[in-house]
Amino acid sequence: MLYIRRAEEKDSSLILDFIRLLAKYEKLEHEVTATKEQLEKTIFIKNSSIEVFFAYEAETPVGFMLIFQNYSTFLAKPGIYLEDLYVKEEYRGRGYGKKMLQFLAQLAVERNCGRLEWAVLDWNKPAIDFYQSIGAKLMNSWIINRLTGADLRKLANAEMDI
Repeated sequence: MLYIRRAEEKDSSLILDFIRLLAKYEKLEHEVTATKEQLEKTIFIKNSSIEVFFAYEAETPVGFMLIFQNYSTFLAKPGIYLEDLYVKEEYRGRGYGKKMLQFLAQLAVERNCGRLEWAVLDWNKPAIDFYQSIGAKLMNSWIINRLTGADLRKLANAEMDI
């Protein structure tokens, strides 16, 4: 039987383990620079909008989710953004991913959220098919933009001609 519980600061190493498993699956291991200490300082601080949940089969952690609150100006309501969802490979095909998303949908309804959103890599056909099977709509007309590292610092320090 699957149960889900909210992570606590003492779970920081387990969170990092799941982040590394997800990065390996997504072929992005080289991008993980997070440390246990950084997770503790960013997730488990007062008034943090970041929440982590673990899915357990008996006493074994089999999956995790990291979420944070976003906001829809069009709906004038908060939403939940699912940054990461991962189920260990050996536990896939048991309906755990669906139960985890159901948990988040229930949380969104309880919190009067207007949306539950997440991104998926375009090559991850099994995930895309699964998400569509539960009613998720791909937002093909939206393209994610990102500034990181040197590009972020360059814009932050740029002189603006206004």
